[in-house]
Amino acid sequence: MTFKLLVKYLLSAGVIALVSEIVKRSDKAGALLAALPFVSVITLFWVHYESAPEVRAQKTADHMFYIFWYVLPTLPMFLLFPAFQRWWGFHGALGGGAVLTIALFALLRLVTSRFGLML
Repeated sequence: MTFKLLVKYLLSAGVIALVSEIVKRSDKAGALLAALPFVSVITLFWVHYESAPEVRAQKTADHMFYIFWYVLPTLPMFLLFPAFQRWWGFHGALGGGAVLTIALFALLRLVTSRFGLML
C-alpha cells in the first residue's frame, strides 16, 4: 500500500470518526459537520493534485458539477428518514431511504437526459 493511499484512508476515516464522536455530544453540531462537503472537498484536493496538469482544471470542474446533480436525489431521504424510522424501525428506514434514493437517481437521470444532460 502506498503512503498516499494510506493517508487517504486515515483522513477519510478520521473525518467520519470525528463527526460520529461529535454527534454523541451534540446532534446539531454533528449534523452541521456531516452536512458540510468534507468528502467532496477532500476528493477535490486529491483529484487536483493527482491529475495531469493538462486535465486538472477540467477534472475538478467536472467533479464539482456532478456532485451538484448527484446530491439532489439524496436530499429527500434526509427529510423522510425520521418518518421512515417511526414506521419501519432503523433498518427499515435505511432500506427505505436507499430505495427512495435509487428511485430518485433514476428519475433525475430520466429528466436530465431529456435536456441533453447525461448523468
